[in-house]
Amino acid sequence: INLSSGYPAPSLNPIKQLNQATNTVFSTPDIWHDGMIYGADAGYNPLRRNISRWLAQFYHGGDEAQIDAERICITGGASQNLACLLQVFTDPVFTRNVFIVEPGYFLAFRIFEDAGFHGRLRGVPEDEEGIDLVFLEEMLKRDEDANPDGSIKPFKPPRPYRKLYRHVIYCVPTFSNPSGKVMSLSKRKDLIRLARKYDALIIADDVYDFVHWRTDTPSDDPGTRSFSDILPRLVDIERTLDGGPVDRFGNCVSNGSFSKLVGPGCRVGWAEGTPDFAFGLSQAGSSHSGGAPSHLMSTFINEMVTDKSTISLTSHIQNTLIPTYSRRHKLLLSAILQHLVPLGIITPPANQYNVGGGFFIWLKLPKALTSTAVVTAARQDGVLIADGTVSSLPEGNDGLSDYSDYIRLCFAWADEERLAEGVIILAGTLKRLGG
Repeated sequence: INLSSGYPAPSLNPIKQLNQATNTVFSTPDIWHDGMIYGADAGYNPLRRNISRWLAQFYHGGDEAQIDAERICITGGASQNLACLLQVFTDPVFTRNVFIVEPGYFLAFRIFEDAGFHGRLRGVPEDEEGIDLVFLEEMLKRDEDANPDGSIKPFKPPRPYRKLYRHVIYCVPTFSNPSGKVMSLSKRKDLIRLARKYDALIIADDVYDFVHWRTDTPSDDPGTRSFSDILPRLVDIERTLDGGPVDRFGNCVSNGSFSKLVGPGCRVGWAEGTPDFAFGLSQAGSSHSGGAPSHLMSTFINEMVTDKSTISLTSHIQNTLIPTYSRRHKLLLSAILQHLVPLGIITPPANQYNVGGGFFIWLKLPKALTSTAVVTAARQDGVLIADGTVSSLPEGNDGLSDYSDYIRLCFAWADEERLAEGVIILAGTLKRLGG
C-alpha cells in the first residue's frame, strides 16, 4: 500500500478530457502546425493568454486586468523551471545563500546543488504561521555584516534581460511539503519586504493552491469557498504592496504546474512574475535554443483551460479532484486518530482557516522510534511511507534538524479503501517496534 508517492493516482487523471483535447489539436491544422515546430521562447501564446485568464478567475474572481499574459512564461513543470530560474537569475559566486523553509521539499535540494550552491543551503524554521522571519532576517543580516562593501562580483556576464539576486528564498507557502503548513497573510507581506531589503528572489512553489477543501463540512461536501479569498499568493501581494515592486524584475516568482492537476507526465507548468522577469526567464539558454519546453503538450493543455471549454480542467478540479482528495484526507486522518495517536503519534495542528489541502500528513513519532526504523519495518509489512530524514538539508549544508522523528503519509495515490488498511498495518508495525 503506497502512502509515500506524492502524485495523483492514475484514476484521477483527466484522460477523457486529454483525449478530446488531443483530437481537437490534431484535427485543426492551424494548431498542430504551431505545436509541431519550435515554439516561442515564452511559450505557446494562446496558452499564456488562457492561463492568465484562468488564474484571474481563480485568484481574482475573473478580473482579467489583474494578470496580464506578459506576466506568464510557460515552463516544463515546477522542477524543470526551478533549474531554469537558477540558471538565469542566480550566480554561483554573487548569489550568497539559498534559504529553504525546513522541513523542505527534498527533491528540490539537488536542483540547488546542481546550480552550484552546495554548502550554501540554509534552513529556515517553520512556525505556527509558516515561517520564522526573525530567524531569516538574522541570517540575512549576518551575511550582510560579513560582506559590507558588496565587493563580490558575479561570475556570469551581465545580460539586459536578467537580474542576478544576492539571495534566494525557496518556500511552498500554501500546504507546504511535507508539513502541510500555510503561511499567514502577515508573514507573506513581511517576507516580501524582507526580500526587497536584502536583494533576495522568493521562489514560491504554488503547486497545491488549486487543491484545497473546507475541513468544517461533511466528507461528501468539500465546500466551495475560495481559499484565494483568504490568502493571496506572494506574487499577487508583491504587485501592490508598498507601491509595488522596487524594480522591473521584482522579488518574487510564482512557480506553477499542471502535474498535480492533470498528471506529472504532462510536463507543462507556468511561471508568473513581472513582465520583465517573465521575459528574462524565457531567455534561458535551453528555451532560447529550442523554444519553450513541452510545446506540443502545451497545445493540449490549452484546450482544457480555454474559456467555455467543454473539457474544462476547472470542472475536473472541482468535480473530481477536490471531492476525492477531501474524502481521502478525512479518511486517512480519521484512521490516524483512531489507530496511531493512541500509540504516541502526534498529528499536526489544524490551520486557522478551516481549509485542508495538498497531498500530505506530517506525523511526529514517539521518542523511542526513529523514522528510518519505522519506514524499513513498514515496508516489510507491505506499506510504503516517506522517511522524515529526507526533508532535512543534505550533508554539508546548514540544516536545522535531521527530522528522524517524523514520517510523511500521502493520500493522493492509494485508493480510498486502502488508506485505513495501510494505517492499521502501520499501527501493527509501531507495536512490533515498541511504539
